Parts: sequence; structure tokens; C-alpha cells
Amino acid sequence: MKKRKIPMRKDIVTGEMAPKKELVRIVKDSDGNVTIDETGKKSGRGAYISINVDNARQAKEKHVFEKAFSVSIDDSFYDELISFVDHKQARKELFENGQ
Repeated sequence: MKKRKIPMRKDIVTGEMAPKKELVRIVKDSDGNVTIDETGKKSGRGAYISINVDNARQAKEKHVFEKAFSVSIDDSFYDELISFVDHKQARKELFENGQ
């Protein structure tokens, strides 16, 4: 059977390449709204962050997405991102250890 190519993306906080499935996509749409793209298929400019709470907190401290998208972003977005990444990280650890 032919091996499938794994799409790689760069984490905007650390600069490390990782498989796309291990990252969360943040998207800026044509109206300038920045949201978490849970499906990875929304249209717009995307940036990726790893499923790591420390990286999400670091993104909040450094205002990484404001610099990437050239848009002013409210702190509530970063708080939502931190809780989303925390949830994803907990699920990942739970299901990896459960197998």
C-alpha cells in the first residue's frame, strides 16, 4: 500500500514544523474577524498553533496573532484560545493513554 504524505505546517509561536492534525488553525476572514477554525477548512488567511497550553499563553503575552494578521485582537479571543487548546490537549492525552 502506498504511504500517504502527511501535510506539515509551521507553529506560529515556536516556529517548529508539525503535522497539520497536531495544530489548531486560527483564521482571519475577509471582514477582518479572527476566529478559531475547528474544521481547518474556513476560508481566509490562516495561521497555526500547536496543541500546547504554554504556547497559547505565550501567544497571548506576545500578541502573536495581532502581528501575523495586522489586526487588533481582544484579550477575550486569547482566553478562548487558551481554554480551547487546554481542552484539546486534555482529550489528546486521554485518548493516547487509553489505547
